[in-house]
Amino acid sequence: MNNILPLVKNETIKMIKKKRFYVILLVLLVLVPVFAYAQLKAAEDKREKYGTDWRREVQQAITDNQNSLGSDRVPEEWKKYRQIYIQQMKYYLEHDVNPREPGGVSFTREFLDNAATLFIPLLIMGVGSDIVSSERTSGTVKMLLTRPVRRWKILLSKLITLLMFVSLIVVSTFLICYLISGLFFGYSGFNMPIFTGFQLHGAEVDISGVHAVPQWQYIFMQAGLIWFVSVTVACLAFMVSVLVRSTAASIVIMMATLIAGSILTNMASSWTSAKYLFMVNLGLTNYLAGQPAPIEGMTLGFSLIVLAVWGACSLVISFLVFTKQDILN
Repeated sequence: MNNILPLVKNETIKMIKKKRFYVILLVLLVLVPVFAYAQLKAAEDKREKYGTDWRREVQQAITDNQNSLGSDRVPEEWKKYRQIYIQQMKYYLEHDVNPREPGGVSFTREFLDNAATLFIPLLIMGVGSDIVSSERTSGTVKMLLTRPVRRWKILLSKLITLLMFVSLIVVSTFLICYLISGLFFGYSGFNMPIFTGFQLHGAEVDISGVHAVPQWQYIFMQAGLIWFVSVTVACLAFMVSVLVRSTAASIVIMMATLIAGSILTNMASSWTSAKYLFMVNLGLTNYLAGQPAPIEGMTLGFSLIVLAVWGACSLVISFLVFTKQDILN
């Protein structure tokens, strides 16, 4: 442990000098106000149309989605999402809870839901894809390996540093979203009830397991799932960085994989074997929201196991390759 701490400190300094983390913060500081302003304008338009009666707005959304279920132009997969959405809105109406109550907390929850499968993994990829390959490109890894330290300890220090910055990115995303959106919508809403536990069985929506949780608790669970996804993506990016010598190539590989996975998730319902791909299992927060799984039979537990296996295998490969391959030549 005494040998690891100085290595971790050294890796942290190198990560800070790369300024990747600051670029990620800058991206969030630029994009979050844009998204918040767009939602503010949308809320103003709805207020002009429905006034202060949120029940009218929700009832109209239910009617529009019910009408779309009978349309042949709407794909069957989309109808599943709309069936659950209709039941969710009805449930909120029956319990006199506004599901679209404006607020910084609500905006943060919705932003995390939308960013969990692609946006945040892309941010993680930005700091993880070149953590090893960049040193091989510049040649600094040769100097590092001349020290009287075992290779696995050097790689472990890089992994620990990466996981530290992954955690910082997830926390920073929440804080930036909440602090900036609060300027637009206010900072209240932590105790607002959120209903979760909706499940789709065939064509029927099961509401027997539905229960209310405070919004702060929902976001806490949401953030935990996003952190788990981020760690898995970081481990895979870490492996690619070990296997590929070129920094540009490692970044392109991870970016292409994540984007392809986002597309595949919307197209893989009939390809049941695709549920074992890590990209299809990144939407862990969708289980909290009650959305249908991309492929029938997938559950939160299943996706957690699949991601854990992918992450563990990527770490095993990373350490085996790094400790055995000829890096000095």
